[in-house]
Amino acid sequence: MAKRKQPEKPKKETREASEPSGPGKQQTRLNAILEHLRKSGNVTVESLSEKFGTSLVTIRRDLDQLQNDGVLQRTHGGAALLEPLFYEPFKNDRTFQAHLESFSDEKRRIGQAAAALVEKGDTIALTPGTTTLEVIRGLPLNQNITVVTNTVNVAMELSKRKDLDIFVTGGHLRGDWFSLVGPTAVDSLKQMLIHTLFIGSDGIDGQWGVSCLSSEEAQLNAAMVKASRRRIAVVDSTKFGKVAGWRICDIGELNILITDTGATDGMIAPFVERGVDVRRV
Repeated sequence: MAKRKQPEKPKKETREASEPSGPGKQQTRLNAILEHLRKSGNVTVESLSEKFGTSLVTIRRDLDQLQNDGVLQRTHGGAALLEPLFYEPFKNDRTFQAHLESFSDEKRRIGQAAAALVEKGDTIALTPGTTTLEVIRGLPLNQNITVVTNTVNVAMELSKRKDLDIFVTGGHLRGDWFSLVGPTAVDSLKQMLIHTLFIGSDGIDGQWGVSCLSSEEAQLNAAMVKASRRRIAVVDSTKFGKVAGWRICDIGELNILITDTGATDGMIAPFVERGVDVRRV
Protein backbone atom coordinates (compact mmCIF):
# COMPACT_ATOMS: atom_id res chain seq x y z
CA MET A 1 0.00 0.00 0.00
CA ALA A 2 1.43 3.34 -1.05
CA LYS A 3 2.33 5.74 1.66
CA ARG A 4 0.30 8.90 1.85
CA LYS A 5 2.32 11.85 0.64
CA GLN A 6 2.92 14.25 3.45
CA PRO A 7 1.88 17.81 2.61
CA GLU A 8 4.83 20.08 2.02
CA LYS A 9 5.57 22.58 4.71
CA PRO A 10 5.12 26.13 3.50
CA LYS A 11 8.47 27.75 2.81
CA LYS A 12 9.41 30.49 5.16
CA GLU A 13 9.17 33.84 3.43
CA THR A 14 12.32 35.86 3.41
CA ARG A 15 12.51 39.59 3.17
CA GLU A 16 14.47 39.31 -0.07
CA ALA A 17 11.84 37.05 -1.70
CA SER A 18 9.18 39.68 -1.27
CA GLU A 19 11.29 42.51 -2.64
CA PRO A 20 10.44 44.13 -5.97
CA SER A 21 12.11 42.33 -8.85
CA GLY A 22 12.83 43.04 -12.48
CA PRO A 23 15.48 45.12 -14.26
CA GLY A 24 13.31 48.24 -14.37
CA LYS A 25 12.77 48.38 -10.61
CA GLN A 26 16.40 47.56 -9.94
CA GLN A 27 17.52 50.35 -12.28
CA THR A 28 15.26 52.80 -10.47
CA ARG A 29 16.79 51.75 -7.17
CA LEU A 30 20.34 52.04 -8.53
CA ASN A 31 19.69 55.59 -9.70
CA ALA A 32 18.10 56.45 -6.35
CA ILE A 33 21.11 55.05 -4.48
CA LEU A 34 23.47 57.06 -6.66
CA GLU A 35 21.48 60.25 -6.16
CA HIS A 36 21.49 59.69 -2.39
CA LEU A 37 25.25 59.09 -2.49
CA ARG A 38 25.89 62.30 -4.42
CA LYS A 39 24.09 64.28 -1.74
CA SER A 40 25.72 62.61 1.26
CA GLY A 41 29.18 61.71 -0.07
CA ASN A 42 29.12 58.24 1.52
CA VAL A 43 26.56 55.62 2.54
CA THR A 44 26.31 52.41 4.55
CA VAL A 45 24.66 49.15 3.55
CA GLU A 46 22.48 49.26 6.65
CA SER A 47 21.19 52.79 6.04
CA LEU A 48 20.37 52.02 2.40
CA SER A 49 18.61 48.79 3.37
CA GLU A 50 16.41 50.71 5.76
CA LYS A 51 15.82 53.60 3.35
CA PHE A 52 14.77 51.43 0.40
CA GLY A 53 13.20 48.54 2.32
CA THR A 54 15.46 45.93 0.78
CA SER A 55 17.69 43.25 2.22
CA LEU A 56 21.34 43.78 3.07
CA VAL A 57 22.26 41.21 0.41
CA THR A 58 20.39 43.13 -2.27
CA ILE A 59 22.01 46.43 -1.31
CA ARG A 60 25.47 44.84 -1.37
CA ARG A 61 24.78 43.55 -4.87
CA ASP A 62 23.58 46.98 -5.95
CA LEU A 63 26.72 48.66 -4.61
CA ASP A 64 28.92 46.05 -6.27
CA GLN A 65 27.19 46.70 -9.59
CA LEU A 66 27.56 50.47 -9.21
CA GLN A 67 31.25 49.98 -8.49
CA ASN A 68 31.57 47.83 -11.62
CA ASP A 69 29.85 50.62 -13.54
CA GLY A 70 32.59 52.96 -12.32
CA VAL A 71 30.45 55.43 -10.38
CA LEU A 72 31.41 54.69 -6.76
CA GLN A 73 34.04 53.08 -4.56
CA ARG A 74 33.07 50.27 -2.19
CA THR A 75 34.18 50.79 1.39
CA HIS A 76 33.94 48.58 4.49
CA GLY A 77 30.22 48.33 5.14
CA GLY A 78 29.18 50.82 2.46
CA ALA A 79 30.36 53.02 -0.41
CA ALA A 80 31.77 56.45 -1.19
CA LEU A 81 31.88 58.74 -4.21
CA LEU A 82 34.91 58.39 -6.42
CA GLU A 83 37.25 61.34 -6.29
CA PRO A 84 37.22 63.43 -9.49
CA LEU A 85 40.04 62.62 -11.91
CA PHE A 86 42.28 65.57 -12.75
CA TYR A 87 45.56 66.01 -14.50
CA GLU A 88 48.38 66.70 -12.06
CA PRO A 89 48.56 70.44 -12.94
CA PHE A 90 44.91 70.83 -11.88
CA LYS A 91 45.59 69.49 -8.40
CA ASN A 92 47.93 72.37 -7.60
CA ASP A 93 46.26 75.04 -9.70
CA ARG A 94 44.68 77.46 -7.23
CA THR A 95 42.69 79.22 -9.94
CA PHE A 96 41.10 75.98 -11.10
CA GLN A 97 40.42 74.80 -7.56
CA ALA A 98 38.85 78.19 -6.76
CA HIS A 99 36.49 77.75 -9.73
CA LEU A 100 35.51 74.31 -8.44
CA GLU A 101 34.86 75.54 -4.91
CA SER A 102 33.02 78.74 -5.87
CA PHE A 103 29.27 78.25 -5.40
CA SER A 104 29.86 74.47 -5.34
CA ASP A 105 26.51 73.64 -3.68
CA GLU A 106 24.60 75.77 -6.17
CA LYS A 107 26.44 74.24 -9.11
CA ARG A 108 25.74 70.75 -7.79
CA ARG A 109 22.00 71.46 -7.56
CA ILE A 110 21.99 73.00 -11.03
CA GLY A 111 23.88 70.03 -12.43
CA GLN A 112 21.52 67.50 -10.90
CA ALA A 113 18.45 69.36 -12.16
CA ALA A 114 19.94 69.54 -15.65
CA ALA A 115 20.97 65.87 -15.73
CA ALA A 116 17.41 64.88 -14.82
CA LEU A 117 16.29 66.30 -18.19
CA VAL A 118 18.38 63.81 -20.18
CA GLU A 119 16.29 61.11 -21.82
CA LYS A 120 17.12 57.54 -22.75
CA GLY A 121 19.05 57.33 -26.02
CA ASP A 122 19.97 61.03 -26.07
CA THR A 123 23.10 62.43 -27.59
CA ILE A 124 24.15 65.31 -25.39
CA ALA A 125 26.99 67.82 -25.52
CA LEU A 126 28.53 70.05 -22.89
CA THR A 127 30.61 73.20 -23.15
CA PRO A 128 33.64 73.54 -20.84
CA GLY A 129 33.02 74.68 -17.27
CA THR A 130 32.67 73.62 -13.65
CA THR A 131 28.85 73.69 -13.74
CA THR A 132 28.66 71.44 -16.79
CA LEU A 133 31.05 69.12 -14.95
CA GLU A 134 28.31 68.72 -12.33
CA VAL A 135 25.85 67.84 -15.10
CA ILE A 136 27.87 64.82 -16.19
CA ARG A 137 28.24 63.65 -12.59
CA GLY A 138 24.45 63.50 -12.36
CA LEU A 139 23.77 61.56 -15.56
CA PRO A 140 21.47 58.56 -15.00
CA LEU A 141 22.82 55.04 -15.35
CA ASN A 142 22.39 52.64 -18.27
CA GLN A 143 20.28 54.91 -20.45
CA ASN A 144 22.21 54.50 -23.73
CA ILE A 145 23.47 58.09 -23.58
CA THR A 146 26.14 59.47 -25.93
CA VAL A 147 28.21 62.38 -24.61
CA VAL A 148 29.98 64.80 -26.94
CA THR A 149 32.72 66.86 -25.33
CA ASN A 150 35.73 68.95 -26.33
CA THR A 151 37.11 68.98 -22.80
CA VAL A 152 39.80 66.52 -21.74
CA ASN A 153 38.99 66.62 -18.02
CA VAL A 154 35.34 65.85 -18.79
CA ALA A 155 36.43 62.87 -20.90
CA MET A 156 38.60 61.73 -17.98
CA GLU A 157 35.70 62.06 -15.56
CA LEU A 158 33.49 60.02 -17.89
CA SER A 159 36.12 57.33 -18.50
CA LYS A 160 34.88 55.72 -15.26
CA ARG A 161 31.37 55.33 -16.70
CA LYS A 162 31.21 52.10 -18.68
CA ASP A 163 27.57 52.68 -19.59
CA LEU A 164 28.21 55.86 -21.61
CA ASP A 165 29.39 56.30 -25.21
CA ILE A 166 31.92 59.14 -25.27
CA PHE A 167 32.80 61.21 -28.34
CA VAL A 168 35.72 63.61 -27.97
CA THR A 169 36.24 66.25 -30.64
CA GLY A 170 39.63 66.71 -32.17
CA GLY A 171 41.33 70.07 -32.25
CA HIS A 172 44.05 72.19 -30.75
CA LEU A 173 44.58 71.79 -26.99
CA ARG A 174 43.93 74.95 -24.99
CA GLY A 175 46.10 74.08 -22.03
CA ASP A 176 44.68 76.19 -19.20
CA TRP A 177 41.34 74.39 -19.28
CA PHE A 178 42.34 71.33 -21.32
CA SER A 179 39.71 72.09 -23.94
CA LEU A 180 40.04 71.24 -27.63
CA VAL A 181 39.34 74.12 -30.00
CA GLY A 182 39.98 75.26 -33.57
CA PRO A 183 38.74 74.31 -37.08
CA THR A 184 39.22 70.56 -36.57
CA ALA A 185 37.01 70.62 -33.47
CA VAL A 186 34.34 72.65 -35.29
CA ASP A 187 34.42 70.38 -38.35
CA SER A 188 33.90 67.28 -36.21
CA LEU A 189 30.43 68.57 -35.28
CA LYS A 190 29.13 69.23 -38.79
CA GLN A 191 27.70 65.76 -39.38
CA MET A 192 26.36 65.35 -35.85
CA LEU A 193 22.90 65.80 -34.37
CA ILE A 194 22.94 66.76 -30.70
CA HIS A 195 19.64 66.26 -28.88
CA THR A 196 20.51 68.42 -25.87
CA LEU A 197 23.34 70.90 -25.33
CA PHE A 198 24.28 72.09 -21.85
CA ILE A 199 25.89 75.51 -21.98
CA GLY A 200 28.10 76.90 -19.25
CA SER A 201 29.36 80.45 -19.52
CA ASP A 202 31.47 83.23 -18.05
CA GLY A 203 28.54 85.63 -18.37
CA ILE A 204 24.87 85.79 -19.31
CA ASP A 205 23.09 89.03 -20.12
CA GLY A 206 19.62 89.88 -21.36
CA GLN A 207 21.01 92.01 -24.19
CA TRP A 208 24.38 90.47 -25.10
CA GLY A 209 23.38 86.84 -24.54
CA VAL A 210 25.55 83.95 -23.35
CA SER A 211 29.27 84.63 -23.54
CA CYS A 212 32.74 83.37 -22.65
CA LEU A 213 36.25 84.78 -22.39
CA SER A 214 37.89 82.77 -25.18
CA SER A 215 37.23 83.50 -28.86
CA GLU A 216 38.13 79.94 -29.86
CA GLU A 217 35.82 78.39 -27.27
CA ALA A 218 33.03 80.77 -28.31
CA GLN A 219 33.41 79.63 -31.91
CA LEU A 220 33.21 75.96 -30.98
CA ASN A 221 30.35 76.48 -28.52
CA ALA A 222 28.41 78.37 -31.19
CA ALA A 223 28.90 75.40 -33.53
CA MET A 224 27.45 73.15 -30.82
CA VAL A 225 24.45 75.47 -30.55
CA LYS A 226 23.81 75.15 -34.30
CA ALA A 227 24.07 71.34 -34.14
CA SER A 228 21.66 70.96 -31.21
CA ARG A 229 17.87 70.68 -30.99
CA ARG A 230 17.52 71.74 -27.35
CA ARG A 231 19.80 74.23 -25.56
CA ILE A 232 19.97 74.44 -21.81
CA ALA A 233 22.07 77.10 -20.09
CA VAL A 234 23.42 76.05 -16.69
CA VAL A 235 24.75 79.10 -14.83
CA ASP A 236 24.88 80.18 -11.21
CA SER A 237 23.41 83.52 -10.17
CA THR A 238 26.79 85.30 -10.06
CA LYS A 239 27.01 85.15 -13.87
CA PHE A 240 23.89 87.29 -14.50
CA GLY A 241 24.53 90.72 -15.94
CA LYS A 242 28.10 89.86 -16.86
CA VAL A 243 29.33 90.28 -20.42
CA ALA A 244 32.40 88.31 -21.48
CA GLY A 245 34.28 89.18 -24.63
CA TRP A 246 32.85 86.60 -27.01
CA ARG A 247 29.22 85.66 -27.60
CA ILE A 248 28.14 82.02 -27.74
CA CYS A 249 24.48 82.61 -28.55
CA ASP A 250 21.57 84.99 -28.15
CA ILE A 251 19.19 84.32 -25.27
CA GLY A 252 16.42 83.71 -27.80
CA GLU A 253 18.25 80.55 -28.85
CA LEU A 254 17.93 79.06 -25.36
CA ASN A 255 15.10 76.69 -24.47
CA ILE A 256 15.79 76.34 -20.75
CA LEU A 257 17.86 78.27 -18.22
CA ILE A 258 18.72 76.55 -14.95
CA THR A 259 20.18 78.64 -12.15
CA ASP A 260 20.14 78.82 -8.36
CA THR A 261 17.69 80.54 -6.03
CA GLY A 262 20.04 83.50 -5.69
CA ALA A 263 18.80 84.75 -9.06
CA THR A 264 16.16 87.42 -8.42
CA ASP A 265 12.97 88.01 -10.40
CA GLY A 266 14.63 91.05 -11.93
CA MET A 267 17.62 89.01 -13.09
CA ILE A 268 15.55 86.42 -14.89
CA ALA A 269 12.87 88.80 -16.26
CA PRO A 270 14.57 89.42 -19.66
CA PHE A 271 14.81 85.68 -20.24
CA VAL A 272 11.21 84.98 -19.26
CA GLU A 273 10.08 87.76 -21.62
CA ARG A 274 11.93 86.06 -24.47
CA GLY A 275 10.14 82.77 -23.80
CA VAL A 276 12.97 80.95 -22.01
CA ASP A 277 11.88 78.37 -19.44
CA VAL A 278 13.74 79.58 -16.34
CA ARG A 279 14.17 77.18 -13.42
CA ARG A 280 15.66 78.13 -10.06
CA VAL A 281 16.89 75.22 -7.94
